[in-house]
Amino acid sequence: MKHELKLKRAYELPHKDDGTRILVDRLWPRGLTKEKAEVDLWLKDIAPSTELRKWFGHDPNKWRTFRARCQTELKDHGDQLELLKSKAKEGTVTLIYGARDQAHNEAVVLKEFLERSA
Repeated sequence: MKHELKLKRAYELPHKDDGTRILVDRLWPRGLTKEKAEVDLWLKDIAPSTELRKWFGHDPNKWRTFRARCQTELKDHGDQLELLKSKAKEGTVTLIYGARDQAHNEAVVLKEFLERSA
C-alpha cells in the first residue's frame, strides 16, 4: 500500500483514495457542511496565525515571505506535526484547505514542511 500526502480543496468531492482527510485551515470553509466536507480531523491550530493569514490575504506577491513565516510558525506545533506524520505512516493523508489558489496556501507550505522533515 502506497502512503502519500495529498492536497485537496475542501469544495472538491471527497474520494475513497483521499485516505484520512485533515482540514488544516484555521477557519471552517465557508458554506460547507460537516457532512459534505467528510473531514476526519480538524487541526486548526496548525494553520497560520490570524495575523499572518490576514497579512497574506492570498496575495501571490507575498508568497515567499508568507511561506517562510509559516514554516517558522510550524516549528511551534511539534505535537500536531507528529500526529500528521504518524497518520501518514498509517496510510494516505489528504490535507484539506479552503483557499481558491491551489498553489499559494498554507496546505502547500505544510505539505512541503512535512515532506522535508520526514
